[in-house]
Amino acid sequence: MGKINKSITELVGHTPLLELVNYEQQNQLKAEVVVKLEYFNPNQSIKDRIALAMIEDAEQKGLLKKGYTIVETTSGNTGIGLAAIAAAKGYKFRVYIQDQVSQERFKVIQAFGGETIKLSEEPAVASVLAETKGDFVAAIKSLEENVLSKQKNIFFVNQIANPVNPDIHKRTTGPEIWEDTAGKIDILVATVGTGGTISGAGAFLKSKNPNLQIVAIQPGPNSIPSDTNPKPEEITGIHPFFGIAKERVPETMNTDIYDEAFEVETIHAYEAARAVAKSDGVLLGTSSGAAIHIATKLAKRPENSGKRIVVIAADTGLRYLSTNLFV
Repeated sequence: MGKINKSITELVGHTPLLELVNYEQQNQLKAEVVVKLEYFNPNQSIKDRIALAMIEDAEQKGLLKKGYTIVETTSGNTGIGLAAIAAAKGYKFRVYIQDQVSQERFKVIQAFGGETIKLSEEPAVASVLAETKGDFVAAIKSLEENVLSKQKNIFFVNQIANPVNPDIHKRTTGPEIWEDTAGKIDILVATVGTGGTISGAGAFLKSKNPNLQIVAIQPGPNSIPSDTNPKPEEITGIHPFFGIAKERVPETMNTDIYDEAFEVETIHAYEAARAVAKSDGVLLGTSSGAAIHIATKLAKRPENSGKRIVVIAADTGLRYLSTNLFV
């Protein structure tokens, strides 16, 4: 029986799982490494889930009305998802985007009719980022208080504090993994940006199996801007969450959800992403490479022999062709 969808909103979620069989063999892994390919969402990233959910929640609550402009700050993928959903629903969209993200992100958002503003070009944000040495949470609060609060007919999505963010992963991402693995999952590996994915999906999976291990990943010290290394090659979309002040952690991150945490440097994320592209024909982004790098380490531990490790692969490698990922 045929089916014709009427909107991209109907295409979000239900992404497939793929075992990296060739990669496992090449690395002599004793555990399964399975990736959840979020690039099967209509705009090729996991952020389509929260974009749709946060917009529809705002509509239902009367926070977003016809003629309003949707506004957000992002490192890219959330902006792309919001721009596409906004276009499909007839809203204008404006995004304050981090300067260092790939050019593809700017161009895709603009293709959907979205307005892109670099964070460095907004004084209220740029000054806070400089003063706090990159505190993104503080910068967003400054943007909201000093700029957005004075504007009318806008809806500020605020993904780092919006409870719909982790909730949609609890209602969709986690259940999809549980269903597609028939409940046979031992370890979940995910990188942390806003923390919504790992907090929501992790909460659901833990409710089904309290012994399931949740592994979280943040960038390594050499992949984070510092006084001695102000412009490192960063892993787009992931941020520190442990070892930093509580007020710098997004509200959407449940810091009690993970059992183990790792730091990954950009070079290792690149190596893993390049390897699976050549071994299994799967083109993934940098954060996915970071997650696969850690999954590989876990799969080599003797105690994990025979176990199934599920990695959330957040987006497509096509978003990184202008970077050094695949050079």
